[in-house]
Amino acid sequence: MKTAATAGIALAAGIGIGLLVGNPASAPDIPRTADAPTAEAPKGGQDQTGPYTVAENWPKPLSQLPGHEKWTWGAVQGIFAESPNRVYVLMRGELPLLERPMEVPYPNIGPSISFPVSQTPFRNASVGPVTSPGNTGSDGWNGWQGKLGVDARWEHNLFVVDAEGTIIESWTQWDSIMRRPHSVFVNPYDPEKHVWVVDDRQHAVYKFTNDGKQLVQTLGVRGEAGTDDTHFNRPTFMAWLPDSTLYVSDGYANTRVVKFDKDGKFLLAWGEKGTPPNDTRPGTFDAVHGVVVDPDTRRVYVTDRSSARIQIFDENGKYLDQFSTGGPSTPQVLYMSADKHLWVADNSTSKIVKYDMNGRYIYSWGSQGQWPGAMWNPHGMSVDQEGNMYLAEVNNGRAQKFVPRPDANKDHLIGPPVRPVAN
Repeated sequence: MKTAATAGIALAAGIGIGLLVGNPASAPDIPRTADAPTAEAPKGGQDQTGPYTVAENWPKPLSQLPGHEKWTWGAVQGIFAESPNRVYVLMRGELPLLERPMEVPYPNIGPSISFPVSQTPFRNASVGPVTSPGNTGSDGWNGWQGKLGVDARWEHNLFVVDAEGTIIESWTQWDSIMRRPHSVFVNPYDPEKHVWVVDDRQHAVYKFTNDGKQLVQTLGVRGEAGTDDTHFNRPTFMAWLPDSTLYVSDGYANTRVVKFDKDGKFLLAWGEKGTPPNDTRPGTFDAVHGVVVDPDTRRVYVTDRSSARIQIFDENGKYLDQFSTGGPSTPQVLYMSADKHLWVADNSTSKIVKYDMNGRYIYSWGSQGQWPGAMWNPHGMSVDQEGNMYLAEVNNGRAQKFVPRPDANKDHLIGPPVRPVAN
């Protein structure tokens, strides 16, 4: 009787939450994919890196490049696996390679204060007055107090890594047009495999040839913010339908989603300014920080990061439903797998979180830290055709490659994308 009563209370609470967060009448649930029974658990151990092991020495240190012996990765913003042997890594320049300094008291700041704080990372690669440029001040640079060549170098913002972690291409010819490169993608429906880069501080989306030799298209006006049909104001991510119709989340300053046709012609936009941190109104946003599209239902899933929720729309912006990612939560990355699940990489909890397509929580793993397999502000995520998962971290300033464990529960693995890029 006690068990039945507890179940009844849980059911009632679940119904109440559902009524507060979504509107099931306007958006009938998608049939949920049944998860397989859990495999027999191993004896001992923990789930520090989920169903994965971490590839050692991937990527190989930046010092593999001549003249970079004293430099390392800056804030790694984005990552995209075209294949296991062609992974694009996007970052905000380079930082000096340093050994962890000795702990020193700082009495002029206050009693019992020292740096670096024991057992914590000694440098944030993304946030601070002299860290990776592009993140400080009203334009990302005018508040930066560092000196290029000393505190950072604006080089190697985009490069390509193979399966062994070797840099096989450096797209340094495009460093000068980047101001805060934010995310990188290949349109999976494009036979020419063009590479797209979203630069939020340039208010632009760049389309390059796959070899990086040509910039073939720019959406938005580089260096010019706006809210009309031809401008962005700090765009963040992008996604495609099978006919190459394109959606751009726009973004940190604008509060909308913009839809373009396959040629980049503006079609429509939707979204209004939200009131974080607990806004539940349909179609309002603050920090529009992710967009994915289901090619079958043509539903568009959009991250409203500041209110810790995912909103669901039809392909033309009609509101259908929403779900919360909990609290505290900062949903940084939104990813859709081919087995029809949504995955969120969360900065507040340092978790990789699995939901069904209706937003029901299934599973999560992850720990904050600097050790291999831990994470600190994950900002980009991709999966290749072999099931390897790649993670970009802005605060840790690194990219990581996670390899599925042979004994892993398959339901805990992040599936390949809805449509992997054809080899």
